[in-house]
Amino acid sequence: MKKAYLLAFAMAGMFLSSNAQIINDDMESYPFGPLENDHWTTWTAGAEAERIIIVDTYAHSGFQSGMIGDDSTQDAILKLGGESSGEFTVSWYNYVPAGKSGYYNFQENEDPGAGAWAINVYYNYINENPATGWIVDDQNPANVVAAFDYPEDTWFKITHHIDLDADTVVILLDGNEVYNGPFYSGSNLGSVDFYSAPVETGGDNFNELYIDDVVYAEGFLGVEDFTADNFSVYPNPVKDVLKISTKTAVDQVVVYDILGKVVLSSQPGIISPKVDMSALASGAYLVKVSIGNTSKTVKVIK
Repeated sequence: MKKAYLLAFAMAGMFLSSNAQIINDDMESYPFGPLENDHWTTWTAGAEAERIIIVDTYAHSGFQSGMIGDDSTQDAILKLGGESSGEFTVSWYNYVPAGKSGYYNFQENEDPGAGAWAINVYYNYINENPATGWIVDDQNPANVVAAFDYPEDTWFKITHHIDLDADTVVILLDGNEVYNGPFYSGSNLGSVDFYSAPVETGGDNFNELYIDDVVYAEGFLGVEDFTADNFSVYPNPVKDVLKISTKTAVDQVVVYDILGKVVLSSQPGIISPKVDMSALASGAYLVKVSIGNTSKTVKVIK
């Protein structure tokens, strides 16, 4: 049954939207453990020890997230296609426990190590309290171009609005600008590198970074785009009636069972509709909500 469950939920990984979303990954479709697929890989080809690890320790949405730990070995790559022109949004949610650290950078090429580093971001690099984030250019911790506060023991959203033609990036934390300046990429967008980096003080490694709800899209996504921020379902687990909270009218709701079979379908045409699931058997379901040309799927337990 678990194998069938995982196969069914593999359908939920990525969806296209009106903003041409290239990746929309909520980490829910994967089995626990090291992950490698079409958009997650490693710095060293085939190195399982470098992969991002799927865990259920913390999750922003659903029950799972990706984790980079403190072994100084994990070196996970989020592939972004090797773009050289245009505007893009890359965002995800991070969770850094108190007293821990985290790190990521953007690479100019999708092939790990083939290009050069662009912007670098450190969480708690000097192991201080309260924790501070550093934005650094071209892999040089001595050249800090911006510093910012970030919350510990809670999820926060990191958004990058990248203009490759100007080679600039705006970085937002929970919608608040923390950096606006050079991207240091040579106008190339290859990948994001999540590395288990030691901190500055003594070279010890306190890295513990959780990653969830990854979005990569053409153009600059605004706060009103159809994302997990303005779309929710409750209660979950559900007993009879599932409520869908949205800001605009929902065109279609489709419910799939663990084998991928459609068990419910409706076209409500209203804001925040309800779905009667009372006749369905107990178990796990995928609920796909469509608004215009945009779709998002969430996992629901009954």
